[in-house]
Amino acid sequence: MLSRVLGLVRETLIARAFGASEMTDAFNVAFRIPNLLRRLFAEGAFSQAFVPILGEVNAKNGPDATKQLVNVVATLLFWSLLITVILGVVFAPYLILGIASGFKSSNSYEMSVVLTRLMFPYIGFISLVSLAAGILNTNKKFLIPAFTPVLLNLGMITGSLIIAPYFETPIYGLGLGVMIGGILQLAIQIPALSRIGMMPRIGLGWQALKEAAKNPEARRILRLMGPAVFAVSVSQLSLIINTNIASHLRAGSVSWLSYADRLMEFPTALLGVAVGTVLLPSLSKANATGNIQHSSELIHWGIRLTFILSAPAALALFLFGTPLAASLYHYGKFTPLDVEMTRTALQAYGVGLIGLILIKILAPGFYAAQDIRTPVKIGLFVLVFTQGMNLIFVPYFQHAGLALSIGLGACLNAALLWVGLVRKGSLISVGQAWVPFFLRLFTGLCVFAGILYIGANHYDWIALGEKPLTRIFLMLGWGTLAMVMYLLVLKICGFNYKELLRHSQ
Repeated sequence: MLSRVLGLVRETLIARAFGASEMTDAFNVAFRIPNLLRRLFAEGAFSQAFVPILGEVNAKNGPDATKQLVNVVATLLFWSLLITVILGVVFAPYLILGIASGFKSSNSYEMSVVLTRLMFPYIGFISLVSLAAGILNTNKKFLIPAFTPVLLNLGMITGSLIIAPYFETPIYGLGLGVMIGGILQLAIQIPALSRIGMMPRIGLGWQALKEAAKNPEARRILRLMGPAVFAVSVSQLSLIINTNIASHLRAGSVSWLSYADRLMEFPTALLGVAVGTVLLPSLSKANATGNIQHSSELIHWGIRLTFILSAPAALALFLFGTPLAASLYHYGKFTPLDVEMTRTALQAYGVGLIGLILIKILAPGFYAAQDIRTPVKIGLFVLVFTQGMNLIFVPYFQHAGLALSIGLGACLNAALLWVGLVRKGSLISVGQAWVPFFLRLFTGLCVFAGILYIGANHYDWIALGEKPLTRIFLMLGWGTLAMVMYLLVLKICGFNYKELLRHSQ
């Protein structure tokens, strides 16, 4: 939560300093490239393959074998990252043309190339951070990995407030802030790993690299990473295509999507990533011992928690977009038009928010069983579906059409993951009363939606910019009132909150 709150503070400061312009479009495109590779090397393909095998080795062979595997994987990852970073810096102009061809004849192109070269080494820092996070999470140490993104936000806040004014092109200061954040993120892992005796030793010689490549467990991880890389590439390919499409729309489109995406990611990361991170080691252990009953209970618990907390968040994005965008972003160079364009993107994201979060709850059910091929097949189908929706929605809704396609694709993805888990016997009935659950949920959501609708339409949220503290207080007040009444109605309807704790261990 601290990370996401600071993330919103960061975006507010960026919006105030730069608005939604060619500079912010350039930064968002440039930052998307290391983010894409981060999902390949870091929390995407790598962690999906690494964490289950590390947990298995730890359970069967003990800490010495675990430490040896950590050293081997760290060596392979380090050399892969070094080569990737060098190539990325050298070929940055071609990467930008590939991901945002619409920038070719604009000022955004040169800025994007400089920012890409400046921020590309971040992929090295954050990937090693993810290696550390996988080790710590496997040892049930969740605090440091969860806290780590706070440091990136602090680095970017420093870049936008303190460093940017010293540059002729101020957005370069924000890129430098990303690098500062990456260094801090890696540094904080060192004492945490040392305390559990799992500080990796990276082999720097050619002989060490050859020996690491021969390790059988490392080869298993690489074999699993193959389809995992493909799976992550499918989802990221959709993002690249969408970014390219947005680069051909009016200036600011990439930034509007990014500002809306930051608000959408608040519940996605707070709930989906957090629960998914906690579930994967527990599901891996349950699968390793053949305890399908416990595995199903864990997934059902995650699904129920998702609906209880993400359904109101989705309604908030759809109904309360103007108060949210105005209160958080409408300062300095961020105009009323930017607020309106961000609101439409928020509404589109709200349609698919539950699907986006459910993917992070359901996918670990496959990864824990070391089955990555099924999510790959589903991802390919969803990619085709999403781009088909773009052909329909973008001409009518512009940038918001891209967000709507992503949301609908996520809902389809989640539904297919559910069906896949049921068919393979990994998700069995554990006595959940779903019909009463959804009836109670619907009743609470009606009250929640009614309160937010009144709050969103009772004030001129743009005019309230003259009294920013009042506007923030009103936004928080209406949101808090809606959430309190929602939880109270669920309680009155007979929902037992202790059920959320029953299968959370």
